[in-house]
Amino acid sequence: MGYIKLSNITFTYNDDEKPIISDLSFCVDRGQCVLILGDNGSGKSTLLRILNGLSFPQSGEYLFDGEKITENCLKDNVKSKLFHKEIGFLFQNPDVMLFNAKVYDEVAFGPRQMGLSDDEVDRRTKDCMRMMGIEDLYDKAPYHLSGGQKKKVALASVLALNPSVLVLDEPFAGLDKKSETFLMDLLFELKESGKTLIIATHDEARLERLRDVSLRL
Repeated sequence: MGYIKLSNITFTYNDDEKPIISDLSFCVDRGQCVLILGDNGSGKSTLLRILNGLSFPQSGEYLFDGEKITENCLKDNVKSKLFHKEIGFLFQNPDVMLFNAKVYDEVAFGPRQMGLSDDEVDRRTKDCMRMMGIEDLYDKAPYHLSGGQKKKVALASVLALNPSVLVLDEPFAGLDKKSETFLMDLLFELKESGKTLIIATHDEARLERLRDVSLRL
């Protein structure tokens, strides 16, 4: 059946325009790594927004772990919280994800919204900051960071929710070589830990290394 299943999805921003996604169907199984390759403007980001319940198709069906995902479904706060706990989204531009005054509070925001205890929030936050190598940014303001640092903070804030699915939009955009290598190694680790990965990129140069992630058992 597929852990994530899209059936005949069509999406357009304006009814009188050509659909940016037309009659698309695919399935993703638990623990799978799926790569989405396409040029800028080809609809990759729109597809990821649909997968994360931020945009909704005009026709077709989206099932997540057997549950039909619709705009009305996600108006239910309980269902919405459960869904967004299971699927984490790293935007291409991390600036749209960062809004707290300090990096620690940025990473802690999601677990706090889940209603976890202060001790558990602190444990998750520090674990994820350590995993991303950003412990030294604890009291820094996110908007003062470099592009690579911002992306690490944004990803730490996603990982702090411990989602089963990670959806990454152009995750290597704006990274220097060192940060790119760090992120590629992290993707291997996440895949091996059983996470489901959906990665969109336009960069064919990185595709072979990403294929290594998708094929690694």
